[in-house]
Amino acid sequence: MTPLVRLLGEGFRAFFLAAGLYAVLAIGLWTLSFVVPVPLPEALPPVEWHAHEMIFGYGAAALGGFLLTAVPNWTGAKAARHAFIASAVGLWLAGRIAVWCAGILPLPLVAAVDLAFLPLLAAKIATQLVRRPKPQNVMFLGLLALIWTANLFVHLEWMRVAAATALPGLHAGLYGLVAMIAVLGGRVTPAFTRNAMTRAGRETALPRSFARLDAPAIAAAIALPVATLAAMPPAIFGSIALLAGAGQLARLAFWRPGFTLDQPILWALHLSFGLIGVGLILTGLAAFGLGAPVGALHVVAIGGVGGMTLAVMSRASLGHSGRPLVAPVPVALAYVLLPLAALVRWAAATYAGIALPATLAAGALWSLAFLMYLVALWPVFWGPRVRTPAE
Repeated sequence: MTPLVRLLGEGFRAFFLAAGLYAVLAIGLWTLSFVVPVPLPEALPPVEWHAHEMIFGYGAAALGGFLLTAVPNWTGAKAARHAFIASAVGLWLAGRIAVWCAGILPLPLVAAVDLAFLPLLAAKIATQLVRRPKPQNVMFLGLLALIWTANLFVHLEWMRVAAATALPGLHAGLYGLVAMIAVLGGRVTPAFTRNAMTRAGRETALPRSFARLDAPAIAAAIALPVATLAAMPPAIFGSIALLAGAGQLARLAFWRPGFTLDQPILWALHLSFGLIGVGLILTGLAAFGLGAPVGALHVVAIGGVGGMTLAVMSRASLGHSGRPLVAPVPVALAYVLLPLAALVRWAAATYAGIALPATLAAGALWSLAFLMYLVALWPVFWGPRVRTPAE
């Protein structure tokens, strides 16, 4: 089997590699644009291009890799074949190229190409969920539809079909990813921690989840993108964000984060989930005029979404390739760099005097983190599965 065939044989390989490469490329170019001329898409506002590509480019790739890998395990359905993975990656890449060429291509064509990936992913997931259509899994189709709708809002303004829909669409897309993490992270973080504790011989004081706590916390997280698209008043949106943030932190408190301190592959999950909660609380406070909204947004985006996707992508890549669930040193360092990038970017939005150098530093930290991820896991994406048990 050639490396390319192997790469396209499993969803996590192709999409987690694509996500890492795009994380470096997109943020690298964005950061460079602050100091030297960079040919960003001329037809689009640069800030909107930056946000769009991280949410619907990087974020969608991370989602694709996870769902194409996890759903067959949940349902017992056959995994996607090489042809589908190749087509899906090609369509995702076509969306990135189309957005980049927005000044050359007709904007309706840009929208059509960019909006095509998530429906293809959702259709594939739906065929796999049919085997075991549990409500807790079928809900992911609804969340994908919500993220897709947010992207549609962005394109409607870019095509000048509607006014003032791009910014709500971008924010709703980010909060849609947060809702995904509230559900998925709320499953895997305590489960992986419990497994590690059990392997270590711990039989008591294991991570616990409570339906009465999970349900309102997840509902609030899902309500955030809906409230954003519906243009709810700041007081309502802020209240939902505060509830969602406090709910995630309350859930995390019962997952035994203290046990993970000597295991980067575990504490990265806990820390990122915690930053989702902190970022949402900062977002809620900013809606009431307390703090910088842009700073809060980047705590959620960099520390929360970026950190959680990095943690999940690296763990899944190691586990599904038969390798031990121990983060390589470069990946463990990357886990540290992303929260630091979030803190620096929050400072850039909060303190005007350091805005430019702090923004540059945050971009450099993000790019370095994903470069280390790529270097460490490059053989995993292209190489054969090893015989060493992952558990």
